[in-house]
Amino acid sequence: MSACSPTDAGLDQVLQTAIQALIPNAPAHNTLEPYQLGTRCLAWEHWPVLVLEFARSRGLEPAVLQQAVGVTAAAPVSPQQLLGLLAELQRQLQAADVPFVLGQLSLPGHYGLPSHALSQALDLQQALRLLVDHAARLSPLLTPRLLHHGDELILLWTEACGLAPAQRSFIVDMQMSAVTALCQWLGGERLPWRYSFNRTRPRDLSQHAVYLGADLQFDCQLDAMRLPMAWARKPWPRGVPGSMAVQALAQGAEAASRQRGLLAALYDYLLPRYRQAPSLEEAAASFGVSSATLKRHLAQHGTHYQAQLDQVRTHVALYLLLLQGRSNEVVAMQLGFHDRSNFRRSFKRWTGLVPSLLA
Repeated sequence: MSACSPTDAGLDQVLQTAIQALIPNAPAHNTLEPYQLGTRCLAWEHWPVLVLEFARSRGLEPAVLQQAVGVTAAAPVSPQQLLGLLAELQRQLQAADVPFVLGQLSLPGHYGLPSHALSQALDLQQALRLLVDHAARLSPLLTPRLLHHGDELILLWTEACGLAPAQRSFIVDMQMSAVTALCQWLGGERLPWRYSFNRTRPRDLSQHAVYLGADLQFDCQLDAMRLPMAWARKPWPRGVPGSMAVQALAQGAEAASRQRGLLAALYDYLLPRYRQAPSLEEAAASFGVSSATLKRHLAQHGTHYQAQLDQVRTHVALYLLLLQGRSNEVVAMQLGFHDRSNFRRSFKRWTGLVPSLLA
């Protein structure tokens, strides 16, 4: 690949700024390993109790859900078991509003210090920063990532530790509803969020319209929420200046809330290396495991290494094409392709579309 021109160097800086925003800076003392689908890392009194109490409010006996999934009261549960509770809840209720209402109930939640800090956020920007930094407690199934672009704020959602295709829509709708309701409650007004979904348009949008609004776009390449930047620093009436909870978290309290799911941690590793495209062996070494072990773990999460690398490179390409308005030639160069044709073929393999068909 040819050496970068001055313009390319400027683009490199733009990309580095975006990448730094999308990857939270973990404190130096935080050495927790990523949690996986089977890791019993979720306190019983947090998400499991939320789901079971919601089931009770809809006339279901919590013990029935527990028995169906095989979870024991008061014992920590794994993300896989939490997903099982949610799937059983949806199966028994058969109600379209379940993910939206459950989402409304989930934030700020009762997940310890992160929830306390979130309820005292001074403004939208601080609230989203808390959500991103402490996602292991506040959003353990779907990892939020925050990006500032010009006069717009973008909240991108990526998988924390694997979601079955049949359940992904439920979790995405739940988390988007959670953030929407949280901001409305803390800010005292409904914000003009715009929503993008990485799935086809459903036949019935009535629940989306009620809980999210009318600005919905489907058949996108990612799941994201967008908002004018003017709302980011508007003071919230419930904000607590000098919140002790916020300060405690900043000083390292409840470090486990900064833990990452395996897929989120791999995304964090790959994103700054999008151009080099590390091999499976290199990635495994960075996680302190063999390539066979990492390959097996990813298979247990319903994915494989190349799919995760392709996702990261797709997101970089979309950022350059849609938000930066760069040409195919520039994007190809940034991603390390020798020419535009090779990039176009790869992009079609990643997304099913050629770059010229992007909206």
